[in-house]
Amino acid sequence: MTATLDARGLPPVWDSERDEWLVCASVRQETHDVRTVIFTAPEPRLFRFLPGQFMTFELEAAGVQRCYTIASPPTRPFRIAITTKHMKDGPGSSWLHGAMREGVRVRASGPMGDFTFGTAPRGKYLFLSAGSGITPLMSMARTLDDLGSEIDVLFVHSARSPDDLIFSRELAAMERRPGFRSIAIVEADAPGARWNGYRGRLSPATLGLIAPDLASREVFCCGPAPYMAAVRGMLDAAGFDSRRYHEESFIFADGEAPVMVATDAHAAEVDATGYSVTFARTGRTISVPPDMTVLAAARAAGIRLPSACTKGVCGTCKSQLISGTVELHHGGGIRQREIDAGLTLLCCAKPTSDLVVDR
Repeated sequence: MTATLDARGLPPVWDSERDEWLVCASVRQETHDVRTVIFTAPEPRLFRFLPGQFMTFELEAAGVQRCYTIASPPTRPFRIAITTKHMKDGPGSSWLHGAMREGVRVRASGPMGDFTFGTAPRGKYLFLSAGSGITPLMSMARTLDDLGSEIDVLFVHSARSPDDLIFSRELAAMERRPGFRSIAIVEADAPGARWNGYRGRLSPATLGLIAPDLASREVFCCGPAPYMAAVRGMLDAAGFDSRRYHEESFIFADGEAPVMVATDAHAAEVDATGYSVTFARTGRTISVPPDMTVLAAARAAGIRLPSACTKGVCGTCKSQLISGTVELHHGGGIRQREIDAGLTLLCCAKPTSDLVVDR
């Protein structure tokens, strides 16, 4: 099949409503437990997204859906790349690290997300990352580097050891661009390699030393939840304007598996005026009060349902409606054709009638 080109000889923009498939073009090992997977479309397509956005991948062979930030910049529109850390007990990352190779196809949707400096970056930035949280900030840094921008960026990345530093050579090369500065902080030496830079964890003292002009910067932060909580605490203590702070996180238990929050398994059904929801596989019925989502009511009733972002973004709670109607305001985690086929996202679906759900 020959791709349709426009008047300029360019292929169309990749659209998950129409295209949905991606093909692995190559895999690159970044560290001992981090790899980058580069995807293209089966037919020539251009990828349009904002630096810092993510996509949701349906890893059917692993039986999971996962959100991964696009690590590549939109200035390189013929491919997208994701960079993932291998989580030993994570089915998604284990599959990506074990089975992903050139030619493997996966379904994807997106791009989506608002963790981005948009299309017109300006001012001064402080990028704070830890572990694989570096990926959205690398997309931003690569974008500015490709554009030859002289915007003031201070990129501070934390890792356990020198062997765990991701993209260190690339970040060092970016320092040739005026206005860009990269600093790494590690907790301990690597075997046979002593670290001579900043040591330990990011602290108020270190932050003050590295970024004495903190108050004048826009802060973008991504990393494990404890890291981001610590950063928020430091910024609050420094009197930093919270309107200039942005963070991105995907909440997964044990590093990857979707969080399932539940009360006592024998908790009483929700007793309130509303609509009934019956879960067909278990035969259990609950009442969902007005203005409450199906997922929230199920959790209150002690029913364990798979979920992750709870914002209608990741698609983890996607379910088939056997009967009934819902009001659905989602964040991009479901395609319109799926909605037309009777699928919904339980985390943001509010019943407008009694429901039967295939769960």
